[in-house]
Amino acid sequence: MALDLKPAPGARRQAFRVAVRMARRDIRRHKGRSLLIILLIMLPVAAMTGALTLFQSSQETVAERVQYQLGGTQARFRPMAMANGHMVQDPVNETRVTSNNWDRDPDFVPKDPQDVLPAGYAVLPETTLDLTAESGAAEVPLVGRAVDALAPAFAGKYTLLQGRAPATGAEMLVSPGLLERFGLGLGEELSTSAGTFVVVGTLRDAGYSDSNSIVYLTPGQGGLGDQATKESAQSGVPQPAVVKGTMYYLVGPEPVTWSQVREANAAGVAVLSRTVALNPPPEDQRGTDGASTGYDSSTPFSAYVTGAFLGALALLEVGLLAGAAFAVGAKGQVRELALLAASGAETATLRSVVMAAALWLGGIAVAAGAATGLGASAAVVFVARMNGSVRFPGFHPDTLLTVVAMAMGFAACLLAALAPARQVAHQAVLGALKSGRAPLAAGRRPAVLGAVLLVVAAAALATGSWLALSSADPDVFISRTPVIAWFLLGGAVLGVVSLVLLTGSVVAFLARRAGRLPLAARMAARDSSRNRSRTVPAVAAVLAAATLASAGMVLASSQQANEQENHYWSALRNQAAVPLLAGQAMQADGTVPEPKQMDPAAVASALDGALDTVEWTRVLRTPGIRNCEMRPELIDAAPARTSTSSCLQYSLAVPEGNECPKTAGQRVLDPDDWRCQGPMRPYASQGSVGSIVVGTADDVEKVLGKAPTAEARDVLAAGGMVVTNPVFVRDGRVALVAQDVRKPSPGVANADAFQGYQEEGRTDLAAAVLEPDVNVPYYGIVSPEAAAAAGMLLEDGALLVQLSAFPDAAQTDKASSALAAVYGNQYTSLRVERGAERDSSLILWSIVGLGALITLSAAGITTGLSMADARKDHVTLAGVGAAPRLRKALAGSQALMTAGLGTVLGSAAGTVPAVLVVTATGLARTAVVPWLQLAALLVAVPLTGAALAWLFTRARLPMSRREAGT
Repeated sequence: MALDLKPAPGARRQAFRVAVRMARRDIRRHKGRSLLIILLIMLPVAAMTGALTLFQSSQETVAERVQYQLGGTQARFRPMAMANGHMVQDPVNETRVTSNNWDRDPDFVPKDPQDVLPAGYAVLPETTLDLTAESGAAEVPLVGRAVDALAPAFAGKYTLLQGRAPATGAEMLVSPGLLERFGLGLGEELSTSAGTFVVVGTLRDAGYSDSNSIVYLTPGQGGLGDQATKESAQSGVPQPAVVKGTMYYLVGPEPVTWSQVREANAAGVAVLSRTVALNPPPEDQRGTDGASTGYDSSTPFSAYVTGAFLGALALLEVGLLAGAAFAVGAKGQVRELALLAASGAETATLRSVVMAAALWLGGIAVAAGAATGLGASAAVVFVARMNGSVRFPGFHPDTLLTVVAMAMGFAACLLAALAPARQVAHQAVLGALKSGRAPLAAGRRPAVLGAVLLVVAAAALATGSWLALSSADPDVFISRTPVIAWFLLGGAVLGVVSLVLLTGSVVAFLARRAGRLPLAARMAARDSSRNRSRTVPAVAAVLAAATLASAGMVLASSQQANEQENHYWSALRNQAAVPLLAGQAMQADGTVPEPKQMDPAAVASALDGALDTVEWTRVLRTPGIRNCEMRPELIDAAPARTSTSSCLQYSLAVPEGNECPKTAGQRVLDPDDWRCQGPMRPYASQGSVGSIVVGTADDVEKVLGKAPTAEARDVLAAGGMVVTNPVFVRDGRVALVAQDVRKPSPGVANADAFQGYQEEGRTDLAAAVLEPDVNVPYYGIVSPEAAAAAGMLLEDGALLVQLSAFPDAAQTDKASSALAAVYGNQYTSLRVERGAERDSSLILWSIVGLGALITLSAAGITTGLSMADARKDHVTLAGVGAAPRLRKALAGSQALMTAGLGTVLGSAAGTVPAVLVVTATGLARTAVVPWLQLAALLVAVPLTGAALAWLFTRARLPMSRREAGT
């Protein structure tokens, strides 16, 4: 009778059950190692789940926006600056508009929202006010609200936290942050520019953080009624509070429809309607044909690339760490699995035992990780909302993203167990029965595959870089960005994998060159080469951690350098340009008087009395726009310049050929082009009334921070101009352009032509270039003779103040209070230029510390696993008489080799792709490698790991039980 070798029915299912049962028992026997693997998988899954949930929770839903902004009202009408009546708002966010016509209509006058309110509703107004309050000797700015906040219709928007509602006109509510800022308690008084009031309660606005300093008054309280405001303006007495704007909330049973919203938009009024927001109209009813948005809602793709790059490296690190733990566990199962193989078990059955452990541990880890991440994010959101923060509008778990994070962690666990499972399954049964310590012959396949993958990784990185660098047109580059990102991310991951596969060959190479090293180092090198099954996972785990740390350092330092390079300089460091023109209140007929000219001596004296850091002050003479006839019907008849009036704004023309090259999409073609750099570049602007300073050589150093050269002095003395940017100069001459701000110019393709307004004339001047060290917002210094020739109406535009140090908050409040006394509460705050060179070393060293901690943790985990695997070797050393210090030195040398090799390879694997990602994706203008911090990582991690291994290695080994069969 022939033998039937067919598998029995259900044999594979039964074998899998056996594997699952054996894996469960092995997990219970080795609780420490199993818990370590669970934590290695659980923590990144929890981090990913928590981060994704917090990101989703930071996005306000439509229902939350309606509740926080409207409370129980039907709609809110608010003024909005619109260029014409063709603009249509977004149904949910009323401040966003679309239009097929963005040209300003001079005949279009937006209406007051109160004039377009539909009938049949009760109206609750909310007026925003600019107030000041006494804080010691200073008057500090505050935000005021005139609103009936405790009206039942505002439930959900305003909440009374403590205290009671105001009972008289001498009482008020405030935000919790105001009590903390002024050190007040309930029942105490606060003196404001609108009067002195007793604080009787604290109020929370669902749309603003509790940390803000807000005063809540009732409409008409403190003389804030419309009639009082008009009478104050007519009498010339400073207003107690500056009204910034009023919004109107409608209360009633009937909803405000989309057609009503469109009618309000045509009148220049924006509306947030409860019904429209919760049930938005179809897309074809939202706007006109060909409409485009006036804002860019896209998130920079480079941010996604950066997150994906770091996430891929983090996941790879976790997989390799778990792989090291599985490798040690699989080696511990060699004898048990060999006995199973000797009884007839197939290779697939042996492999399934290790994989079943991965199923158990991975399932527990991802479930615990998801629960931990969701619970932690829920706690963060709850605490933030309880403390009055609006960073998280609500708790928004995302099922799909959570499942994706769990799947990624589970896949990492299975992949981590795959290599040890295959290794154990292919181990010779006889060799395993003879000795669980018989090493496998090291084949060449990993090294060959590693070399091939290294070439592929280099090709992918090179291709991604070439696609980026060959995209001379930024518009083409934007279209290629997703492809570039995939090449770079794939190359980075393949590079790490290839180095892991090549680690065995590198270890063997180092072992052959270790003949002249001390005994402990020589033994460590040879032991690592002989037992590559435990060395390679350990080095690989440290390599992945070092890759993540070094890539993070490069990305952080490059982004910081980019922020400093693109810093907008309002003046030189520790300088402030205090305006010497104070705006006046609107008159009864609706006209706005000309600004009041302030006395520079009074302003300087006020600052000298408030601050002891004032080094010097200087008045800046600038061309002003005064008595300009802006009524559309009289513009053509009124000249742009008379002896007492001027409608002219001045700038410098860009000579032909010096324009900053731009694409059809108006993107700068090459930011490093000299024509796109320097003050007032790269994007052409018409500057402002203060962009041209009229003065002498004495003003040059004050404004530009550089002593004038002999050429600059000669040019100014001859009636010329000192220019800050050579892009405006051609053959030693510069063209000073005067433009009429009443007459917008039609759209032009090249913004460098400075044709935002119609040109009224040009003045050709001799020019000397003096480039400042930073991009100050000045075209340069023009001589008084040249200013007269150009027809400038000069005025004392600003007081330039130089401080010896940047003021703190208390000094700023004191200076603002002193200025408010001079300006009549029209000037609110002293704004001093801090400078771009912030101390970023602390941030970088923090990243180094975190990266070192992660890398050191990986080194410690893998070293501990390797030491556990090498326990019998140490027992053998002790048996032949090796001194305890030799075994401690051996442990330290093994840790030094593992951590050192992994850190060196990982630093290279992280730095190179990070530099390419920064350069190719536009994350920063230039890639910056923090060499000092990188060197610290390379030195600190191996030495610390070696020291800890030496310290925690026991001098005396505990007695172990005799194993069966020995």
